[in-house]
Amino acid sequence: MASIRFVAIGDSFTEGVGDELPDGHVRGWADLTAQGWANATGESVDYANFAIRGKLVRPIVEQQLEPALALKPTHLSFNGGGNDMLRPRTSVAQVVSAFRHVVQRCDEEGVTLIMLSGANPSGQLPLSRVIQRRGDVLSHAVAGAFEDRADIVRAFNWFDEELSTPPYWSEDRLHMNARGHHRVAARVLDSLGLKPPAGWWSLPPLPTSAPRGMAYYREHVGPWLQRRLTGTSSGDGREPKFSSWVAIEPTG
Repeated sequence: MASIRFVAIGDSFTEGVGDELPDGHVRGWADLTAQGWANATGESVDYANFAIRGKLVRPIVEQQLEPALALKPTHLSFNGGGNDMLRPRTSVAQVVSAFRHVVQRCDEEGVTLIMLSGANPSGQLPLSRVIQRRGDVLSHAVAGAFEDRADIVRAFNWFDEELSTPPYWSEDRLHMNARGHHRVAARVLDSLGLKPPAGWWSLPPLPTSAPRGMAYYREHVGPWLQRRLTGTSSGDGREPKFSSWVAIEPTG
């Protein structure tokens, strides 16, 4: 068993939505972090990822945390609240409470917690001011709740102004593209005291043919609203992509 055992839990941000590979699989910052970790140390890293798109913070904690801890990781990454933030009656206190529970369980199991916030998509979304305000309140509440815990590894991406600009986002404007996921991976590796590839901070801009005007609403906003009205989720029926350890070997 590798000396570093890294497991990730969360929603689409951690699953990797927006960073689709040619074979249709999603990659994302957590996969990139595992590979960057192995490369930086020159040692194999055991990696698992329980994150599933569309999950609210409570289901993430209730459904993913204990299976992840059962693998006996050395490090666990957690983000949540991004989908809650898009609901009109989100309780910031409940989101912070979910973070407190994850912190408590990691303390009990002796696991190093990597705490993240999602990046800020508000600049290019409908109701951008509302989303910006909610995200600011939520991010400051989570950051403030654990400011005395120097042992928690932090990568609070909401406050990264560069990451909030359009070239880091996919066509749906809600999920980061490969460029954005690489920048988040660089932030996480840097927070771990590791040196990420310099290019990961800002890859060359990606070509885009993103829909505009009503086409954007038909392709992306409409389906999202339909799921809200029907009480369904983009993650319904999906299984974690790595629910057991995968050995990530260093590459050249």
